[in-house]
Amino acid sequence: MKAGQTAIIIGAGPAGLTAALEFTRRSGIHPIVLEASPTLIGGISCTIEHHGNRMDIGGHRFFSKSDRVMQWWTDLMPIAAGAAGAAEQAIRYQGQQRTVTTHTAASADDDLVMLVRPRKSRIYFLRSFFDYPLALNAQTIRQLGLVRMAKIGLGYLKVKLFPRKQEATLEDFLINRFGTELYLTFFKSYTEKVWGVKCNQISAEWGAQRIKGLSLRTAIAHFLKKTFGPKSSGDLAQKGTETSLIEQFLYPKFGPGQLWEHAAKLIEQQGGELRRGWRVTGLHVESNRVASVTAVDTEGQTHTLAADYVFSTMPVRELVRSLDCPVPPNVQEVSDGLQYRDFITVGLLVDRLAVSEPDGSPLKDTWIYIQEPDVLVGRLQIFNNWSPWMVADPSKVWIGLEYFCYDTDELWKMDNESLAKLAIGEVEKIGILRAADVRDWHVVRVPKTYPAYFGTYERFDEISSYLNGFENLFLVGRNGMHKYNNQDHSMLTAMTAVDQIVAGEIDKSALWQINTEQEYHEEKK
Repeated sequence: MKAGQTAIIIGAGPAGLTAALEFTRRSGIHPIVLEASPTLIGGISCTIEHHGNRMDIGGHRFFSKSDRVMQWWTDLMPIAAGAAGAAEQAIRYQGQQRTVTTHTAASADDDLVMLVRPRKSRIYFLRSFFDYPLALNAQTIRQLGLVRMAKIGLGYLKVKLFPRKQEATLEDFLINRFGTELYLTFFKSYTEKVWGVKCNQISAEWGAQRIKGLSLRTAIAHFLKKTFGPKSSGDLAQKGTETSLIEQFLYPKFGPGQLWEHAAKLIEQQGGELRRGWRVTGLHVESNRVASVTAVDTEGQTHTLAADYVFSTMPVRELVRSLDCPVPPNVQEVSDGLQYRDFITVGLLVDRLAVSEPDGSPLKDTWIYIQEPDVLVGRLQIFNNWSPWMVADPSKVWIGLEYFCYDTDELWKMDNESLAKLAIGEVEKIGILRAADVRDWHVVRVPKTYPAYFGTYERFDEISSYLNGFENLFLVGRNGMHKYNNQDHSMLTAMTAVDQIVAGEIDKSALWQINTEQEYHEEKK
């Protein structure tokens, strides 16, 4: 690493902005972030605003098993004073006891804070709510019926005695952890709604990436501990809890984009650059290095930027097509065969929902999985419950209805008004709200939200091996690595890449081995 060098970073999502801020803090390398969007910062972790109401695309809980990430977040946005005993929270990082930053100074920005939020998400199935994960209580038994509950239990015992030996597909993965009956009841239809293909056509790696530590056994153990164990101490670290089962999480006061917009400001204040509306069109290769990056700005002008290092968070398929060197035929074939699932959120502002908690109070869920097979909507967010500041009028309920599709589907091609009418009709059909109570709506489309674990994905190592051969090119983030990462996972790939450049020891295999469900190397030292 030499002072005066330049890192071109493609994309201002969590991975790209993390890399840029780490460079400004820890090196003499000058980061230049190229972001295709002229207005939005944070990638899919941005915050969309409509008439004063804010939307979190996909829902982003700020929680990580990585102490380094938790510290990074709270250094940027301290925990609001008094939030769930924040002052007592501590995390370990690099062998030291460090206290999570809390908001106490009177001169600090009262809005630039993290809230501590309770986690609650449920499944909506058979026109009723089921706890997620399933609770072994009278209500669940009554809802599912004794016959189905018996099948679930027997199915789980059978698979424990005779598991599927080869976990080649997501179906194999899920059945081995939940049994056939529970898989068919609560996983199969929803997962296929999300991906648009059968579970037996999706790689088991998806399960290993997203729900590695979750099984019927861990869900039951969590329920028993929660029901009969000692009351929670409010520990934010929740080290002994599988990520899908955490009880609370951090959340920026005005949504996830607030943190990333703040990170962007810090990058610029510390000498880095963020060029909005710059779309990368080409990567110029010399020998085994990317020598420069070509991009088109908001005025349509083309620019070529010399690069000592290149961090790419752009979709791998687009990256390969942007290389100006001959690409091996097998790599091109795999790249062209990569698939992506696209995403639509329909925001609805309503007077009230037609459903409530058992005591009559408003629903407390952050999101609800819609398992009903007679509607297309896959998940419902209640933005009020992520943060009260996500909704302009606290007397209203601001929800997001999430749809999964391909950009070639008729759903994607529908005009916004037709999409809103469809969404309103669907949630009225399943009893969530009344159409007459809807006061406003907003539609957001996000292409390539989910890199798919089918198509040519089983041969992805041919692409990664080829691209790793460019010594100054680093693939980071969800689309950059074609891995279904959470934002903390994406951040860690960027941090690790910067670590290596600063240390002068490059081992790209370490980036691909990062998994946010395990303790990290720096925490073990």
